[in-house]
Amino acid sequence: MSLDPWRNRARRAVVSRLREGLRANGDAPHYVICGSDPLAYRVVMELSQSYEARITVIVPSRRRPEGPDIADVKGIHLIRADRLDEDTFRRAGLAGADGLALLHQNDVGNIHAALCAQDVEPSVRLVIRMFTPRLAEGVKRLFVDCEVMSDSAMAAPAFVAAALGEPAPTDFQHAGRNFYVARRSEVRPDSVVCGLADTRERNNPRVLPADQSRADLVLAEVRGQQAGTVIAARRIVQKRRRRRPFAVLFRGLRWFVSRKLGIATIAVLLVSTTFGALLARSQGLSPWQALYSTLLTTITGSDVDLEESLGVQLIQIVLTLAGLALVPLITAVVVDAIVNARLALNAGRLRMPRENHIVVVGVGNVGTRIIRQLYELGIEVVAIDKDPAARGAPVARQLGIPLIIGDASQEAVLRAASVGTCQALVVVSTDDVSNLQAALNGRSIRPDVRVVMRLFDGDLAYRIQKAFNIGTSRSVSYLAAPAFVAALMNRDVIATIPVDRHVLLVSEMVVARGSLLDGVTVEEASRPGEVRVIALAKFGEPRPIWTPSGAFRVGGGDRLTVVARRSGLGWMLKRAMEQPTEPSPDGS
Repeated sequence: MSLDPWRNRARRAVVSRLREGLRANGDAPHYVICGSDPLAYRVVMELSQSYEARITVIVPSRRRPEGPDIADVKGIHLIRADRLDEDTFRRAGLAGADGLALLHQNDVGNIHAALCAQDVEPSVRLVIRMFTPRLAEGVKRLFVDCEVMSDSAMAAPAFVAAALGEPAPTDFQHAGRNFYVARRSEVRPDSVVCGLADTRERNNPRVLPADQSRADLVLAEVRGQQAGTVIAARRIVQKRRRRRPFAVLFRGLRWFVSRKLGIATIAVLLVSTTFGALLARSQGLSPWQALYSTLLTTITGSDVDLEESLGVQLIQIVLTLAGLALVPLITAVVVDAIVNARLALNAGRLRMPRENHIVVVGVGNVGTRIIRQLYELGIEVVAIDKDPAARGAPVARQLGIPLIIGDASQEAVLRAASVGTCQALVVVSTDDVSNLQAALNGRSIRPDVRVVMRLFDGDLAYRIQKAFNIGTSRSVSYLAAPAFVAALMNRDVIATIPVDRHVLLVSEMVVARGSLLDGVTVEEASRPGEVRVIALAKFGEPRPIWTPSGAFRVGGGDRLTVVARRSGLGWMLKRAMEQPTEPSPDGS
């Protein structure tokens, strides 16, 4: 009988600890990182700040002008090379290294580098960044110890949830149970496993507070509830279906017909209607006779009748003149609508205005994932990108999503996407300055629009949120880096939970006998604001105890499931393996 995924994770954790035990005392693990973009920078920072490791980073000879400079990170060995071949990996000391992370945004290039690395060190742990899912599945079968990951796939759900006004979109399975992140007010009290964060103070969430009752964002067990993103998407779809068809038709006509032509046509129709009514009243006609007489008089002109009164003759003259103006105006309106429609299609603009849709700016790796997920939720999407050959352009055409080719930092482009009537504006290009400009222009068009913005720099994001009241920003590299680091170190991270710009990790670890955690209580093993034990499985027991009492003792061989920040997880893992320091004979 095959082991379930939970038992497999426990076995991998034990094997990982055994491997660490074989390493010589004091010999820090060696990891080689290849890449120079924000994700590579975050991974290097994670390793250098939270774990004891020797880090070698291979970067291109020419540094990219945008983004952080990995060379500024202290304590790393930097190698500059334009090709990831066997010679480069030997110079980096890959032989005998514990792990290799290939983080370039080039699927084929990463595969070639992995094959070269295998010739240098066949047993090295490989973590490969890859965008294409089908290619990723094939690559995993090529190598013995390999993890293929996509930072865009990890980050996209957080952007989607933020666009819908929902908390973290995390849901996962562990030890035979299903869990998800929700607001405390939306779940039953007996479903709550752990308080995650107090988010009531704007732009300053308090993660893993000491008093769990103050946490309004919780980790709960699924008991028949649907994910918040699904419920929010359903509300938007239902709202869209209730739209009045005549209002939609009117907005469509207003979109395609120029304002001056519309005003002129309406003015002539008002004159015709008014004088038609006067003609019907003077001659005592029925409603049908009045309509019949007015239309024929306006379109074909009236026959000369000298015996009619002066008032009737004047009305007939006005209607005839109105008819002379109406026919060319109608022709102009039709031609104008056809020309505008053709220009809109050629330029990639909307065929007609939308409402309650979501505008996504930037259809690169992350934007492509976002528009696909929104489409699968049944939400109308409008995409914007200045590059007609962007990665997401074929996906948008395949899904029938309007793609506007233009610079979203220009207000006219945002208006063409109907930002004034959208549900949310999601700005995820790779340029922080352009993202900020697009967000501010969106706010100028509609001050209350929900803006979700991609920003790398955490301090800049905080100041922008505070200064411009842009409530939500996310960093793709910040969301994905902890999972890449965990995979590189062969740690078992069950799930990642984004909370604003913080990331919480759900992880399982085995407590080594005689370690600093052996014999302590659950309360002593936890640290408010950093790490919290949510489950404990005694050695030899198949199932864990959920939300164990703080007085419960931890023993060697026990498995702990924790929710932790990155620094807290590093602290916990170290205590789970490190032996107490024995005092010297002189008592020091």
